Amino acid sequence: MGPGKPELARRLGLFDATMVVMGGIVGAGIFINPHVVAQKVQSPFLILLAWALGGVMALLGAFVYADLAALRPKVGGQYAYMREAFHPLVAFVYGWGLLLVTQSGGMAAVAMTFAHYFGELTGQAGHAHLVGTLALVLLTLVNCFGVRAGSNVQSALMVTKIVAIVGLVVCGLLWAPPVIAAASPGAGGGGLRAFGAAMIPVVFAYGGWQTASFMSGELRDPSRDLPRGLLLGVLGVVALYVSVSYVCIRVLGPAALAASSTPASEVMRRALGRVGGNVIAVGIAVSTLGFLSQGILTAPRVYYAMAKDGIFFARVGWLHPRTQAPVVAIVLQGIAAVVIALSGRYDQILNYVVSIDFIFFGVTGAALIVLRAREPGRHPFSMPGHPLTTLVFVLSCFAVALNAFAEDPRNTLVGAGILLSGIPVYLVWTGAMTGKRRGLSPVR
Repeated sequence: MGPGKPELARRLGLFDATMVVMGGIVGAGIFINPHVVAQKVQSPFLILLAWALGGVMALLGAFVYADLAALRPKVGGQYAYMREAFHPLVAFVYGWGLLLVTQSGGMAAVAMTFAHYFGELTGQAGHAHLVGTLALVLLTLVNCFGVRAGSNVQSALMVTKIVAIVGLVVCGLLWAPPVIAAASPGAGGGGLRAFGAAMIPVVFAYGGWQTASFMSGELRDPSRDLPRGLLLGVLGVVALYVSVSYVCIRVLGPAALAASSTPASEVMRRALGRVGGNVIAVGIAVSTLGFLSQGILTAPRVYYAMAKDGIFFARVGWLHPRTQAPVVAIVLQGIAAVVIALSGRYDQILNYVVSIDFIFFGVTGAALIVLRAREPGRHPFSMPGHPLTTLVFVLSCFAVALNAFAEDPRNTLVGAGILLSGIPVYLVWTGAMTGKRRGLSPVR
């Protein structure tokens, strides 16, 4: 990039990276998904095992991404890893799916979840679409003021979420009476397929740590702070999630946990009465808002990187000269999420988010194997046990994607169709651009 042209501002440190990692994971899932897991497996041991294994998988993923972040501390993160390991087409299809499916659809669903809890607390339940849209617009505007403003809001919301989750655990342990009888460790379960089905909501709740890699271009020392932030953030979330799951089992028992669609609220009601239910509703609303903030902060950096690579609209790569924020990319993401939220199709989209996400997690793990093989002497941060542990992560990701397909083949195929539609778009785009630009220059 020539002199005088604005670049992404490197204003974030280790604390910001850790909060972005945790904020990308913790949404409303941990307050609700223990109920879904308990419906699949009725044993306390298996319920906790599912959350622990999900944590191990997330930690393996954090090590993979930490290694890649140290090896390639570039704008776009996961997008850049796939581009350099394989081909720009693979990276484009990933970004295409991020904009049309995984990120926008996830943001739309989270915005509507926030609107639901906001409506319950304020008595404005009939205005959910308006509230959800306003939340998306407000956070989009905040992030247009620059990465520091967006990160400050994100960090404040994440700290509030941690306080809410720790409060739930403490109240459940100290003031909610434990169930008298619970299923024995060997009770129920339904076999391997049931356990595999239970893992889907678990891995969905753990998903999101990868989005921190999108911020590489705005960290002061990405080779150091992003790997550390990934590991600290994921370890923190594993501790929070397993603790919440244990408290839900202790207070409600497997049967009541499976029957309650709002287990966190039920735990707090048993601990503190109606006040407890209202308090946790506020916590869930803040948690969803924080998750939404993190998505708006991180994902536009991928579209920015695509534009700078010449495989997306050049205007999306424009930075505001004062804030150094990719304003057009941020607004594009916000518009896509608002459209999906108003269409009411976000629930369907979420049905295939897991399969698409985990396909690309596996591809990104394979990218580490490729890049490490190309550069055997360069290891700024080493994945423990590589390449065996990396291969385990890759195969686990593909197994989760296949399991998601088995559970919901129709919607998984719809998601795959949207992804594959990116191939002709890429070919047309690069063909149309041939006369203007020869070759692709990766963003450094």
